[in-house]
Amino acid sequence: MAGWILELDRGEGIPWKGNYSSWLDQKSKRMAQESKTASKRQKTLERELEWVRQGAKGRQTKQKARLKNYDKLMSQDQKQLDEKLEIYIPNGPRLGTNVIEAKGVSKAFGDKLLYEDLNFSLPQAGIVGIIGPNGAGKTTIFKMIMDEEKPDKGEFIVGETAKIAYVDQAHSNIDPDKSIWQNFCDGQEMIMMGGKQVNSRAYLSRFNFGGSEQNKKVSMLSGGERNRLHLAMTLREEGNVLLLDEPTNDLDVNTLRALEEGLENFAGCAVVISHDRWFLDRVCTHILAFEGDSQVYFFEGGFSEYEENKKKRLGGDLMPKRIKYKKLIR
Repeated sequence: MAGWILELDRGEGIPWKGNYSSWLDQKSKRMAQESKTASKRQKTLERELEWVRQGAKGRQTKQKARLKNYDKLMSQDQKQLDEKLEIYIPNGPRLGTNVIEAKGVSKAFGDKLLYEDLNFSLPQAGIVGIIGPNGAGKTTIFKMIMDEEKPDKGEFIVGETAKIAYVDQAHSNIDPDKSIWQNFCDGQEMIMMGGKQVNSRAYLSRFNFGGSEQNKKVSMLSGGERNRLHLAMTLREEGNVLLLDEPTNDLDVNTLRALEEGLENFAGCAVVISHDRWFLDRVCTHILAFEGDSQVYFFEGGFSEYEENKKKRLGGDLMPKRIKYKKLIR
């Protein structure tokens, strides 16, 4: 949507007239002239440009390929992945075809019916984006899956092989009196990840916690830093189903793209609550959308395809509107 981009780079503000895609193109050319082709930033730009140039058809092909290639993802060389990816997400145990299923779920708060007769089944290698306004009941779905809340009607069925790793917005399992590093690994220099030993400080540094910063007390951290720490703690749990509640909040662009790449190479299912439409478009194979009037729509495809589908089904413009609920009839 942008008409101008203002880039802040090495103490300099550089304006660019155009949208994000056109900025990426000129930025890539400028960095090539500066002979920085091997830099981390150049690699990030190359990934961005590759995605932009794929087009809708290429993205759909990629989404469908992921859904069919669970066995290939599962059999990837974990050591090579660890060396290749900035954020490596270790595979959990093998996941069966029965992951998580919602059957006729209804849930209300007060006199507001959040949703009724909610039905969906998570695919084995799916990455499902959950979208909708604040207060729609997105996080409540995670709490019901984790058995922290109960549906008013219906049930969530969690498959026997599903091992869930959960990032919640409250960061409830972080001890504020311990350091970043102690929270992450209980003070162990070497930790087991993906069946092999990994240097805990080196892995933590991939989430932009470098050197002495890892010894900082959690009570001194900003919201974004706490978010990055909790994300690192959850991804090392070796779950085969990831529940990520706003994982992209306060992440810088490099960390965000590294998370995308980690998810793409993760053998398992991930469910992501996010308002970051660009992120969802790049990683999701399915969308679970809160569309108002207590209705939730499950769609196979990324966010852009979902928007087109919604326009065909419901007509009108796609600008966000205040959500409406059905009244609960007792």
